[in-house]
Amino acid sequence: MASATAVTAVGAVVGITGTGASTSNAQTVDTASSTTKLLDVPGTAQAQQVSTGVLQQADAQTAAYDEAQRFQAAEAARIQAEQKAAADKAAADKAAAEKAAAEKAAAAKAAADKKAAEERAEEAASRSETRTPVTTGDPKAIARSMMNATQFQCFSNIVQKESGWRVTATNPSSGAYGLVQALPGSKMASAGADWRTNPATQIKWGLNYMNSRYGSPCGAWSFWQSHHWY
Repeated sequence: MASATAVTAVGAVVGITGTGASTSNAQTVDTASSTTKLLDVPGTAQAQQVSTGVLQQADAQTAAYDEAQRFQAAEAARIQAEQKAAADKAAADKAAAEKAAAEKAAAAKAAADKKAAEERAEEAASRSETRTPVTTGDPKAIARSMMNATQFQCFSNIVQKESGWRVTATNPSSGAYGLVQALPGSKMASAGADWRTNPATQIKWGLNYMNSRYGSPCGAWSFWQSHHWY
C-alpha cells in the first residue's frame, strides 16, 4: 500500500485539479494551440515577398496614373496649340483681306482722281484754246468747232439721245425744245434771239449749261448715263 506522501507527490506531479482535469493535460492543449497559431504566421521570407508585391503593385498604379496625367497634359497642350494656330490663321487671313480691300479702294480712288484731273486739265486746255466757232452749216460741225474732240463726243452723245441732232425737235409731253432740249426752250434766248432756228445759238447755250452744271459735256454725259436726263 502506497503511503500518503507518495500519493501526494504523485498528485502534485500529475496536477489533479479541482475539476478533475490534470495540469499536464491543460499544458499540452495550450502548447498545441500555440504551436498551431505560430505555424499560421508566414515566415520572414514569405512576408517580404508579400510586401514586395504590394509595393510593386502600388508603384505600377502610380506609374499608370502619372502616365495618364502626362497624356492628358500633352493632349490639352496639342488642342490649345491647334486652337491658337487656327486663331492666328484667321487673324492673318482677316488682316490680309482688309489690306487687299484697302489697296483696292486706294487704287480705285487713285484711278478716279487721275481721271478727274485729266478731264479738268483737258477742259482747261479746251477752254484756253483759240477757236474760230462756226456759226452756220451742219450742227455737228458747229459743235465740233466749239470744243475739243473728247468733249464733242460726249456732247454729241447727249444731243443724239435728246433730239437726234434736229434743231426744231420738240418734246410733246414737256415742251423741251431744240438740239439740247432746253426746258423751256425760251431759256436759250440768253444765247441769242434766234434760238428757235439757229443751231449755233442752241449749241452755245447747251455748252454753257453743261459746263456750269456738270463741269463739262463729259460730266453731263456721265450723269445722263445714270439718270437718262441731265
